[in-house]
Amino acid sequence: MKIALAALALSAGLAAAAQAQQGPGPMPGPAPMAAPAASKAEIVTGIRKAIAGNYVVAGKRAALDAALAKGLKAGRYDVADPGEFTRRLNEDLYAVAQDKHLSLFFDPRLSAEIAGRGSQNDEIEDTPFFKTMMRQRNYGITEMKLLPGNVRYIRYDGFGWTGAESKAAIDAAMAFLREGDAAILDLRGNGGGSPEAVPGGQLRLPLYVLTSNRAASAAEEFVSHVARLGFGTLVGETTAGAAYRNEHFAVPGGFVMSVSIGYPELPGGGNWEGKGVPPKIAVPADRALDRAQQDAAQKLAEKAQGPQRTELEWTAALYAARATPVAPARALAAYAGRYGARTVAVENGALTWQRDGGVKSAMVPLGGDLFAFEFDPATRVRFTGEGAVTGVIIERADGSGNPVPRG
Repeated sequence: MKIALAALALSAGLAAAAQAQQGPGPMPGPAPMAAPAASKAEIVTGIRKAIAGNYVVAGKRAALDAALAKGLKAGRYDVADPGEFTRRLNEDLYAVAQDKHLSLFFDPRLSAEIAGRGSQNDEIEDTPFFKTMMRQRNYGITEMKLLPGNVRYIRYDGFGWTGAESKAAIDAAMAFLREGDAAILDLRGNGGGSPEAVPGGQLRLPLYVLTSNRAASAAEEFVSHVARLGFGTLVGETTAGAAYRNEHFAVPGGFVMSVSIGYPELPGGGNWEGKGVPPKIAVPADRALDRAQQDAAQKLAEKAQGPQRTELEWTAALYAARATPVAPARALAAYAGRYGARTVAVENGALTWQRDGGVKSAMVPLGGDLFAFEFDPATRVRFTGEGAVTGVIIERADGSGNPVPRG
């Protein structure tokens, strides 16, 4: 199936509204520098001003202002720790607006950058500080790896855009994915960023996109296109439900205020604010990768033959057992022992397998007396014996087997 990801990144109806869309806050940067002292009244006044002049939901501005004034008067914000101060203030804001983009955070360096340049995010992205931060995080693409069955995986933690540098990193990731037989794009930790940094290019292979309740903003925009246009399969949890477009404003004392100033509208109306984008395959986020690998291997096995088909079927069974664990036929201690030059042991509630002088491998129960190796789906171990375990058969996807008695 031919997929033009670049064309799907933003539809015509979304382009104008989403152009400056950002996540709930920037990716963490270097340790913040010292900030000029400011009273809580000065800080809260700056926040109230940013909200009054910019917040997208005009009908909630008065209620937000009243909540901040009440908290200030009651002494709720009279704490020295910036983290506790922002926690209390953000709690009050969320109680009124339920808006995950509307938040305060402490970052003197970024606050100073904004104060000197205005609140425009595109100007922030042109600063040496932002470009250095993005380079150190490979522009949000934090991991690329080859999984069994030639499934290509990339983890994309934030849509950081600096222009040519970001484009080169994204192009390299896409080139890596294209050589796979299936692809997995992991957005579980992606809080959003610039729509320009959404992966581009063409894929002619099955695509799985991993989601969680922490995937937000521009990341949700991308997965909404996946769901609506059907060019991939969403696996994991419903996303955060943070659709609003936001800008950042400098606040006295080294703080930065993220204020929602607009919202996208999907073709046909509406957006994902407050409700998120649900996955096609719903599983807890920590099992989404295993579940995607299971589905990918099953789909690839249907088109394969001979030993390759067997290996893919075994791969699917391994990741199915990881996603939904199954119990073996006997207590784990019953399998422990020596089998020729190999040792099976119970460690931390699981079996391990180690050839003398070799690397130790975790064993995954597949049901009955059959186990797979965690990182080698092409090999299995079947324990034998009635009553007590008397040996093992080392099975391989090519049809060969190696019986080994228990020592």
